[in-house]
Amino acid sequence: MTSGSLTTAPPHPVAQLVSALGGLLDEHGAAPTWSLTPADLTDLLPALATAKRRLDALELRLLAEADRHQVGDPLGAANTAGWWANATRTTKPAAHRQVRLAGRLDDAGHAATTDAMNAGAVSTEQAAVILDAVDALPSEIVEPAVKAEAEAHLVALAEHHDPKELRFLGRRILEVVAPEVAEEHERKFLEGEEQRARETASLTMNPDGHGSMVGRFKIPVLVGQMLARHLEALAAPKHRAAVEGTAGEKVGRPLRLGQAFIEYVETRRDAPKAGGIAATVVVTMTMDALLGADTVATLDTGDRITAGEARRLACEAGIIPAVLGGKSQVLDLGRKTRFHTEAQRIVLGRRDGGCTAEGCDWPPGMCHAHHGIPWSRGGPTDIEHGRLLCPRHHTLAHDARYQMKTGKNGKVTFSRRT
Repeated sequence: MTSGSLTTAPPHPVAQLVSALGGLLDEHGAAPTWSLTPADLTDLLPALATAKRRLDALELRLLAEADRHQVGDPLGAANTAGWWANATRTTKPAAHRQVRLAGRLDDAGHAATTDAMNAGAVSTEQAAVILDAVDALPSEIVEPAVKAEAEAHLVALAEHHDPKELRFLGRRILEVVAPEVAEEHERKFLEGEEQRARETASLTMNPDGHGSMVGRFKIPVLVGQMLARHLEALAAPKHRAAVEGTAGEKVGRPLRLGQAFIEYVETRRDAPKAGGIAATVVVTMTMDALLGADTVATLDTGDRITAGEARRLACEAGIIPAVLGGKSQVLDLGRKTRFHTEAQRIVLGRRDGGCTAEGCDWPPGMCHAHHGIPWSRGGPTDIEHGRLLCPRHHTLAHDARYQMKTGKNGKVTFSRRT
């Protein structure tokens, strides 16, 4: 080549790859797929997934290099993640996760995961799980060689496990590579996790303006499992069918759990105290409402409920009825509901043998103790005036739409009022 002639450096191999890939997609990417056989599809789809994982690995390597050069600076981006989110039209949190993962994989200590990604054997989700598990191993008790062994083991497991399963296995990886320190590490890890869970436990509730309260909570996993067991017992299809009369109807699990949660709260017998006073809801109603009129009642929070709902709850839940006269004067401030004692429940169980509704076979342990004369009307909490009713029939006993009659055999029947 003569002096002074211009020479052009060949394109970088990665640039050649990206260019060739774009050309191949232009040429073949939109080809119709109807002629592919099932055998073709079973071969092509896994192969394409592997290729995508390899491209993801290359993307992360380039992203790490872009972050090293701060490619977003000339464009005024706050950081590489901000530039990448704008360039790819993705969310900033997702872009930040990608940049962080790219930086972690750029560490020579994670060569096993990087190599597996380059080969298409590990996805980005699996890689993040593997790195989380390895980086969580305490350096003071785990040697670098053991960490490397743990990472290699998780990489091998990734061939047969999805990210969720891999995360669980990652938490127990020391039992495989260093069983002599695994138990102590797990104890310390769980101790810290449990403490954080209690310190960060939270609950929010707000009325939705349509008669419901909407909320969310975050509680320790043990407490959550305890609550789940309680609600699942109340949400059992047979129990819900008996309570709600929905035999034969298919009801979704979220709805069953919601109904169970209502019953769980309504039937609590041990309301906590604040300032020496039980934390109960005061329901204000007129004398007519207390005696059965179809009117409304007012909670001390300002919310409104039907008088029928208040009368029903007065038998099982911790509410206080404040009864008003004609001039809205308080005639009587009722006591918190008096519940039958354990001894009385035992006697009622032996006497009634279960639900006292005609034809009902619910056992005593699953029944409510019902006041024959409503407690809200001055009825006593005793054995003579008490009877056992299952949740479903107890609801009917307080439903103004139904009439309850006691037969000569002591059993009660219900009929719809006309």
